[in-house]
Amino acid sequence: MKPQDIVAGKTSLWIFGYGSLVWKPDFKYKRSKVGYVQGYKRRFWHGDNFHRGNDQLPGRVVTLIEDDDASTWGVAFEVTGSQVEESLKYLNVREAVCGGYVTKMVDFFAEGESQPPVQALLYIATTDNPLYLGPASPEEIGIQIALCRGKSGHNLEYLLRLAEFMRSSCPHVEDHHLFSIEAAALTVVSYLLAAQ
Repeated sequence: MKPQDIVAGKTSLWIFGYGSLVWKPDFKYKRSKVGYVQGYKRRFWHGDNFHRGNDQLPGRVVTLIEDDDASTWGVAFEVTGSQVEESLKYLNVREAVCGGYVTKMVDFFAEGESQPPVQALLYIATTDNPLYLGPASPEEIGIQIALCRGKSGHNLEYLLRLAEFMRSSCPHVEDHHLFSIEAAALTVVSYLLAAQ
């Protein structure tokens, strides 16, 4: 189902970001909240041959994998009025260049609020996507990220900014997958710098 079909006629929409959107939404919004969605885990299992890599050396970016016992922290952005259509138009192009994504409406729980969850739209790259790379060790993913660059910048920047967001905005959350890849990538960078 297309995002436009999900939100047809809505004058307000929450959009959940769990990757680069947490630090670079690039669309206008009314407000944002840090929080989480349940039933998904964030993994660097998706290839990127545009923003953070190329056809020869695809970078790795995050997608969400269904897992009943997991939750993923990020940022939800509320868009209203004309922002709804503008943000969806922008996101459809942004995500389309990385290969097809599916969209879902999920419950978003804002941090520190006793309010019930709100429905939020999220984009997920599935295993059907031609750029889907699947699981690998933190070391393998870290090496790949340390070496790749795309039109939006170095893949390492994507990784480090996401880790920085988690440490500053969700210090109580231990994202082992993210932090183990960060450590592996920084080890590779240190090795490369020492070898120069």
